[in-house]
Amino acid sequence: MIKIAKNTLDDNLESLDYQLKLQSGEEKPKLPSELEKPSDAYINQTMDILEFIDYSCNSFLSNICLVIASYIDMFINRPKDEDEEAINDIALSKLVNFIMGLMEKYFFYVERRVQLERETGDNTILVRALDRFHRRLQAMNKLLPDTDFARVGTDIVSRAAHDRVVHYLQTLKQHFSDCLTDIRQSLAAPRLVAKGETSVGNNLSELLSSAEASIVDQVKSVLSNLQAFIASDITFAMKPYFRGHFCRQEVREGLLVSYLRHINHTAMEFCDSMGDRGSAPPTLLLLLSRLCIDFDNATVSYMVNLVDEQFVLEEKQKGTTVAELRQLFRDGAQRMLNHYVSVQGLVISQMLRKSVETRDWLNTIEPRNVRAVMKRVVEDITAIDTQVGQLYEEGIRKERSSDSSRRTFGNFSMSRQQQRSQWGRYAPSTLDNSLLSNIQKLFSERIEIFSMVEFSKVSVLTGIIKISLKTFLECVRLRTLGRYGLQQIQVDTHYLQLYLWRFVSDENLVHFLLDEIASSAVHRCLDPVMMESSVVELICERG
Repeated sequence: MIKIAKNTLDDNLESLDYQLKLQSGEEKPKLPSELEKPSDAYINQTMDILEFIDYSCNSFLSNICLVIASYIDMFINRPKDEDEEAINDIALSKLVNFIMGLMEKYFFYVERRVQLERETGDNTILVRALDRFHRRLQAMNKLLPDTDFARVGTDIVSRAAHDRVVHYLQTLKQHFSDCLTDIRQSLAAPRLVAKGETSVGNNLSELLSSAEASIVDQVKSVLSNLQAFIASDITFAMKPYFRGHFCRQEVREGLLVSYLRHINHTAMEFCDSMGDRGSAPPTLLLLLSRLCIDFDNATVSYMVNLVDEQFVLEEKQKGTTVAELRQLFRDGAQRMLNHYVSVQGLVISQMLRKSVETRDWLNTIEPRNVRAVMKRVVEDITAIDTQVGQLYEEGIRKERSSDSSRRTFGNFSMSRQQQRSQWGRYAPSTLDNSLLSNIQKLFSERIEIFSMVEFSKVSVLTGIIKISLKTFLECVRLRTLGRYGLQQIQVDTHYLQLYLWRFVSDENLVHFLLDEIASSAVHRCLDPVMMESSVVELICERG
């Protein structure tokens, strides 16, 4: 009996194998003339996953159930005496071995067919097919109690669900990559400026809002598709060993948490100057820093709560906490913003350094204008102020003095004489100017050039301006100046003071650094004669 049944069951398995080859493209459908019988036309065309499972259940599983029932009725359930107990055990063992060998092949074919569904977008048909497959295996367990085919089937279902989660995670990662590409293209594309608008490129807040909405919508769509695996009418969804693992480890940790970590990791790669993403435009760094802040403030909590609600996760089942993820994004935002300030400060610093190093400060002519590079510095910082203002709030400023924009460095030599007279009360008259300057620095507040940046516009601009003016100062200290070179520095520093004080949190910081630049210029000058303050102001106003 088993030998006859094996031929039929082997034919069923060969049909499944043929379907797999058709689906994977290993074989092409046969011509009608090549078919052995008309009924072969049904299996000569590719089936979707539901048709494949239906066919396997109606052919192979139905036949093997019939074999099991017939075998048990003929050899095991018949009237028997005590002497035949051992024979019945041998007969049952022989049946189990026979069935297990065939079922092992069947499970292999089903799992291969399920794996071919990895790229499908909709889970509905796949889940219905897996549910039908699981139901039939449960019925087989009742026929042959010594086996646990339903658990094997559930393992196949679990691996299929895992493959779907992996596929969706890759889809989300690719979507985020596409969002970054769209942002970079928008930032690089020229924009026509309408009447009454300011030419600041694309609206950064709109780009950010669009990207965040797209990311959230994509996650919601994926979660909606994965809910098919835990629908109330699905038998395997009610099994604790499937549902708990799927909801907690696969969806929450494997999909959402992994995706959030990927977003943060991708953003951090832009801070690595040695990496593939190190050449990112500064505006993208600014956008990503704001994206991380928004994720910390709201998006992370919203996404995690959405998963917990839709997949009914209890507190004891949860893994990575919202607080951990929020801290991850907050640390990332801080690093991104610090890097943005460093990059922008470096850009302006390079302009200033080149302008100092390429000029002959000993033999320059008497200044009549503000140098073009100073105007460019003010223009660039103004543009940065506009960009940062689209994404970050103003921040806290110290109270400003009434004469911030009128302060001039024209009276530098006079102020030095006043300081010398004050110091003369306590020090010998032969005290050197440089020593006096160094003593003054001991009593002045130390300025951290590369300090941590706060999440506000004035803090970002303050950081950039500190780096730029510090570079300017160090470059001046390395040059030797003539009289007119000193006066050109005097004009340039006054021009910068007229505009830069309004961008920083504390105007005294700008005054201090510009004082240092002017002081260093005097120390490096062979003929330190300052220009009249009124002339300096006239040149700067005209410039």
